[in-house]
Amino acid sequence: MIEAGGTRVGRWLRVRRIRLAIWIAVIEGVLVAITPDLTRWTVLFIGAVVLAFYMLVGRKMSWDVARELSWIAAASQAAALLVVVFAFIVEWLAIGLVGILAIIALIYLFAEHKRS
Repeated sequence: MIEAGGTRVGRWLRVRRIRLAIWIAVIEGVLVAITPDLTRWTVLFIGAVVLAFYMLVGRKMSWDVARELSWIAAASQAAALLVVVFAFIVEWLAIGLVGILAIIALIYLFAEHKRS
């Protein structure tokens, strides 16, 4: 079904917008992982700006191509934000696990020292 007032490019973007958003998020994640200049804070800032733009302006645009592009940008940034939050949680879980293992190792070492 063809939407009234939609352009060919707008329809093409609408059909592929989820796939495009995921690929953009993946590419952004790889860039953040391998580029020291792009940090988590950069992703958080860009994500906040893009999501605010979409919520305030993008979804109200009358040109379907601009509306679809703003949706794709917002969805990809939301996915990138989820990755950043997940990485932050995993990092703190890893730090906590190392701390717990260090405490267990110290208890074991001191218990062994008392037996000797």
